[in-house]
Amino acid sequence: MGGMVSGVLLGLVDAAMVSTLGNAALGAVGFSSFLSYVYLGIFFGFSIAVQATVSRRRGEGKLQACGGYLSAALLMITLSAPLLSALLYWAIPWIFPLINNDPEVIAIGVDYIRWLIIQALFVGFIAANTGFWNGIGLSRIYFPSLLLMHLANVLFNYMFIFGNLSAPKMGAEGAGFATALSSLLGAGMFLYLGLRHGKPYGYCSRWPRRDEIGSVRRLAIPAGLQQVLDTLALTTTYSIVGRVGTMELACYSVLINFINLVGLPAWGLGTAGATLVGHALGEKDIAAAKRWAQDVIKLGILGMFILGMPFWLFAEPILSIWIHDEETRALAIIPTRILGAMICINGIGYMLSTMLNGAGDVKRVTWVNLISQWGLLVPGAFILGPYLGFGLIGIWCLHQFVFRAGQAAIFSHYWRRGDWSRITL
Repeated sequence: MGGMVSGVLLGLVDAAMVSTLGNAALGAVGFSSFLSYVYLGIFFGFSIAVQATVSRRRGEGKLQACGGYLSAALLMITLSAPLLSALLYWAIPWIFPLINNDPEVIAIGVDYIRWLIIQALFVGFIAANTGFWNGIGLSRIYFPSLLLMHLANVLFNYMFIFGNLSAPKMGAEGAGFATALSSLLGAGMFLYLGLRHGKPYGYCSRWPRRDEIGSVRRLAIPAGLQQVLDTLALTTTYSIVGRVGTMELACYSVLINFINLVGLPAWGLGTAGATLVGHALGEKDIAAAKRWAQDVIKLGILGMFILGMPFWLFAEPILSIWIHDEETRALAIIPTRILGAMICINGIGYMLSTMLNGAGDVKRVTWVNLISQWGLLVPGAFILGPYLGFGLIGIWCLHQFVFRAGQAAIFSHYWRRGDWSRITL
């Protein structure tokens, strides 16, 4: 959770710095960030795959076998990321206008997103290593490096957005360059940590076996698709909000960052729960896996309630940090209050989906995401927003009261059924 806090705070710092450049820059950076994760989400799937396999081997007491799954992930990332990044870097000026038609947003967004595309190899390396340490149950090892990486990003933002400390003044593009530079730094630190602390777990000690590559691939493809679908759906929703107006797009960008912040207990505890469930399944103790899930949800609901309170009690003062235009800020007040009130319910879905992934039930989670996103969220946002004219409020109510709450109910049903406990990895 601490690592996630640092990452989300970094996103909010990015937004606060870029917001001084105007609504178009704020909307372009938020929109481009989500658009980039349609691609980068592929590599976050390796984090889920490595964590699920490593946690199961850890529960079985096969510590030296853990490193083989990380090596398998790193091999696949190294073979795919450079080529895919080169193709997207060339194609993005043609892709971007198909999704957003605001000339100013396009001009800013293309330069920004290209830097995010370039960092894919480093993002994949960090994601796989994070899954490795999470799966073993030693996330504390990498937390200082993750924090340092994010603090470095803030410094790089200060330098390259505004031209401070003798750096070139790059504007919103500087935020993208800063992110890529910090990812390179982070990958180097994770490699150092692995070589220093990973020997007992077989960290990069041998070439991966074919069965290890197959296990990671079978989980990483649907897990990566899961991340891609989620991000693509939200990016498409971004595009729909952009049709309503640039002011609404700026609000939506800040609201999504708020979701990342108040959802931290759910994602952090869900990740911890995925490890503990994997250990218990490795030990053939299904009852313990169920108890871990219950404890995770109890703690998550409490944490989200505490974090959500300021957003429905003090919405306007909080928004004033990121939105400086009074009319834009007024538009975001009600959606912010809705978010603060709903985060506990929605967070149950975050936690359960993460623990289902950790148990290896990745395909089921992917199908739920696919159907709820493309059968409900995206068409519903278009109907309520541009078509019927309910604007940002209509889209946000659909997002919170129907889409996220509905996912929470579905994942609760699948967890109670218990099919996840019979999956072998």
